[in-house]
Amino acid sequence: MAFSYVSGVLTADGVPLDRLAEAVGTPVYVYAASRLRANYQAYARAFARDPVDVCFALKANSNQSIISLFARFGAGADVVSEGEMRRALAAGVPPEKVVFSGVGKTRDELAAALVAGIHQINVESLPELEALSAVATALGRTAPVALRINPDVDAGTHGKIATGRKEDKFGIDLGHAVAAYAKACSLPGLAPKGYAVHIGSQLLNISPYDDAYGHLSDLVIATREAGLKVERLDLGGGLGVPYQGEAAPDHDAYAGIVRKRLGNLGCRLTLEPGRSLVGDAGVLLARVIYVKEGLHRCFLIVDAAMNDLMRPTLYDAYHGIRPVLEPAADAPLSPMDVVGPICETGDTFARQRPLPPVAQGELVAFMTAGAYGAAMSSTYNSRPLVAEVLVDEGQWAVIRRRQTFEEMLALDVTPQWRHL
Repeated sequence: MAFSYVSGVLTADGVPLDRLAEAVGTPVYVYAASRLRANYQAYARAFARDPVDVCFALKANSNQSIISLFARFGAGADVVSEGEMRRALAAGVPPEKVVFSGVGKTRDELAAALVAGIHQINVESLPELEALSAVATALGRTAPVALRINPDVDAGTHGKIATGRKEDKFGIDLGHAVAAYAKACSLPGLAPKGYAVHIGSQLLNISPYDDAYGHLSDLVIATREAGLKVERLDLGGGLGVPYQGEAAPDHDAYAGIVRKRLGNLGCRLTLEPGRSLVGDAGVLLARVIYVKEGLHRCFLIVDAAMNDLMRPTLYDAYHGIRPVLEPAADAPLSPMDVVGPICETGDTFARQRPLPPVAQGELVAFMTAGAYGAAMSSTYNSRPLVAEVLVDEGQWAVIRRRQTFEEMLALDVTPQWRHL
């Protein structure tokens, strides 16, 4: 296991987490390279005989060392902003392996993508299609395009991360797709290549993919019957990770659905995994500031906060919490509210969580925190951005140093007229 107890101390690929905390300070994200490799290889093995490209979804974790590691494995990048595109390119992802997704790309972002020469732009509306045509024509470029369709499939996931229902903001309605594709073929500066779909994140039940890809297959057939060429299909991401001991999705079963629904279409396929590549490869390491005994509750107050790990506040998300010092097998469990120091009641990681005794000054690890942890962190309450560490085969390195107060303050500029 990437994170396991060795000689009574929780380790990351054999490196004791207490040693990392002493060297780097807390809070800090720690990633295990062995788990990153294993997660990528699970996709590579499942789709070894298929025409599939894996593009890591940077929104899950945009640290350049992580991006670079996946690039060395052979992955491309799925980006949703110019900033993410620049991160991917700087980390060594070839432009021909970059896909630009997102419902609200600006004309400047579209221009940057065309100048960079990326593989594909996933267009999500007719206004975006027309804007891209105008930008490409002005630049004298041809934009490789896939139309993202909305299949109206409920992925059965949290409402804030479902993206494939008719009420969601993403994609072009399935009933308008062929007409939109025909329009794309008629516009100057565009080279329509195929379709894209993404129905949501954190899917542990893969049956919704069967429905979504069935609709996609029918759409490809209808589009070709209209005399239009379809070469590529972008299948999105969304495979979940177990946060509370659930069964993980089976990559081979997922690949079986892809082959059953789309294998006879002759299209090049793109997958965009994010969470399933990095989620269980990271932990957030924090130190207990105080143990506060109240009349009705016991609070474990740690030095990590919702600005460091937003998911519990944003989604009521669950993260396992493990003491870094291994508790005794018969240690009693007591209900604890695990909270951060921010002046918000929402700055709560867990309520009434049964935990073994943890003393002031000891360390705890928030498990399965490699996805949407550091990437969503902020400086709320003027707390410096959290640090990140990568561990690989007994070696470790800081891959994002902790922001200093001076760096944070230097971003603010006081206009001179304020002093008049």
